[in-house]
Amino acid sequence: MSLQFSVLASGSTGNAIYIETENESLLVDAGLSGKQLEGLLTQIGRTPKQLSGILVTHEHSDHIKGLGVMARKHQLPIYANEKTWKAMENLVGEIPTEQKFIFPMEKIRTFGSLDVESFGVSHDAAEPMFYVFHHEGRKIALITDTGYVSDRMKGIIRNSNAFVFESNHDVDMLRMGKYPWNIKRRILSDVGHVSNEDAALAMTDVIGEDTKRIYLAHLSLDNNMKDLARMAVQQTLESKGFSAGEQFELYDTDPKIPTPIFAV
Repeated sequence: MSLQFSVLASGSTGNAIYIETENESLLVDAGLSGKQLEGLLTQIGRTPKQLSGILVTHEHSDHIKGLGVMARKHQLPIYANEKTWKAMENLVGEIPTEQKFIFPMEKIRTFGSLDVESFGVSHDAAEPMFYVFHHEGRKIALITDTGYVSDRMKGIIRNSNAFVFESNHDVDMLRMGKYPWNIKRRILSDVGHVSNEDAALAMTDVIGEDTKRIYLAHLSLDNNMKDLARMAVQQTLESKGFSAGEQFELYDTDPKIPTPIFAV
């Protein structure tokens, strides 16, 4: 079996991604209720019993809402860096010590034949980090919840076979929208979220010959739309000489509907 994954849910209301190889199955984040997460796994033909553990990116509720429930109900190991553990201590309820593991930033942890590489991002959380998954020469990169994509981040994720890439907002929709100015300023800041155009510009530096799929993720319900995000990203990529639909494919993600499992 090759490296496979499904974006179970993605958006401002909750996030979870499923990754598997022939002997390991991991969840990245658990930002929906335990019941919703179980239902999403069922939709892709999987169960919580198959999970080897849950990796946490940061402590915001749309990434850990169901973490405590899933950990306790299914006796799952949880992996997060030390600062994230401290930040979410009072948010996830009691988790048995034997299920709590430290996964430091900028490290590689091996789960069977799957190597997981953690890297820092720029977001207003305690110590936010995302992951690149390596298996038998294949590579999946997850990068959302960052105000910008630095050269260091680009170097880590470059030439992945598949990207789950933040395309959070349309700048004009955000500026003209209903959010108070302090929230708008936070989203637009270097510790906020990446816009459609900025996401596409970052992609131009990391797309490689091996890149076949890009999933546009963490779209704002209020300040973006799937069609708008895809169009903006595609136009920006084309202006830089990249051809979506020929060199690689762009895919939507959804806050409630999982993407089909794809083998990288």
